[in-house]
Amino acid sequence: MNYENLPQKNIFCIDMKCFYASCMAALHRLDVMTTPIAVVANFEQPGSVVLAASPLMKEKYKIKTGSRRYEIPKDPAIKLFEPKMSYFIEMSMAITRLIAQFVPPEAIHVYSVDESFVDLTGTERLWGSPEEAALAIQEAIYLQFKIPSALGMGPNMLMAKLALDLDAKKTGFAKWTYEDIPEKLWPIRPLSSMWGIGSRMEANLNDMGIFSVGDLANADLKTLEAKFGIMGNQLYHHAWGIDLSTLGEPIVKGQISFGKGQMLMRDYHTRKDIAAVLLEMCEDVMRRTREAGYVGRTITLGLSYSDRAMTKGFYRSKTIETPTNETMVMYETCMELLNQHFEGEPARQLSVRLTNLEPERSIQLDLFDTRKEKRQILGHTMDSIRAKYGATSLLRAISYTDAGTAIKRKRLVGGHLA
Repeated sequence: MNYENLPQKNIFCIDMKCFYASCMAALHRLDVMTTPIAVVANFEQPGSVVLAASPLMKEKYKIKTGSRRYEIPKDPAIKLFEPKMSYFIEMSMAITRLIAQFVPPEAIHVYSVDESFVDLTGTERLWGSPEEAALAIQEAIYLQFKIPSALGMGPNMLMAKLALDLDAKKTGFAKWTYEDIPEKLWPIRPLSSMWGIGSRMEANLNDMGIFSVGDLANADLKTLEAKFGIMGNQLYHHAWGIDLSTLGEPIVKGQISFGKGQMLMRDYHTRKDIAAVLLEMCEDVMRRTREAGYVGRTITLGLSYSDRAMTKGFYRSKTIETPTNETMVMYETCMELLNQHFEGEPARQLSVRLTNLEPERSIQLDLFDTRKEKRQILGHTMDSIRAKYGATSLLRAISYTDAGTAIKRKRLVGGHLA
């Protein structure tokens, strides 16, 4: 692969280590590196999920993100906290403002509440070499907020992210160049260890005899494109460390979607109760889809059963003929998938997603559906009311039943206590 004409920028990706735990440690004047800390979603539920754990909590007590509260030993040395999402967001914004003291705001792309990309290209006269500038920013964050971080650098966003995930999270800092690809990236297996490849894509690639990133880099490009379309092209070039996206763009293009996942606060045993939450979730997803000016064809429903269930959950999709952003169309499709795949076990987690998107203006009028235009207007009208008076100012009747969750979740931020 000839890298001569490819971007050679100085981009780093920084991740705040065990961010929620670090924030709570800073708030209570504890040392996150030496104190066993766990942030638990809800103290009232023994099966509540651990959202973050400090390094000592992971090493000594084997408690990590995703563990359950009942798994935490009863040791007085352990500090347990419920999440304060508004505080976490405030800290994230404060860290971004600190980074903006080193680079222009447009050179920062906030990837998540605890992770950001920063382009240092052109700052050499101000802060010295890119490595010196990156380490100075990393040190400044720790000195001001007492939050440790890991930092990966590369010539593009993808390489910076790979250096972070595959190297820097172990060492604290790593810089990768194009020359490092064969030695550092290609040996990686399983494929899902590489950012951008999920378990389903990994299974598809394994079926083709591709088990490592090196196998992917040396696969036939036309074969990958024939099977996966544009994603096949991107996977191939990503295996070579090539990424032409600019700061702020999604690293993997073509993956834009609208979705929502929700951990239920109790077991839901019946289709009727599950349907109540699904309708609320479809309403939220389609509201965001309409606000962004899109319609979609592929609707996906995911369901995870309770720990007490005897079967695994499912994740199924259906592509409809006419693209839509109507709540009831998505809901009815989700119910169709639910009726096909629900095993009757207690459900504990739901997710819905709309993909295969196109601009809303592409919708064509249907001569046989005379109410379609009225439904479109009604959807946007409901969105306007909620935008002006709040998300719960206009709710469907199902939200007022015991199964509904919209009202209870009104005071939450990111699904957790503010």
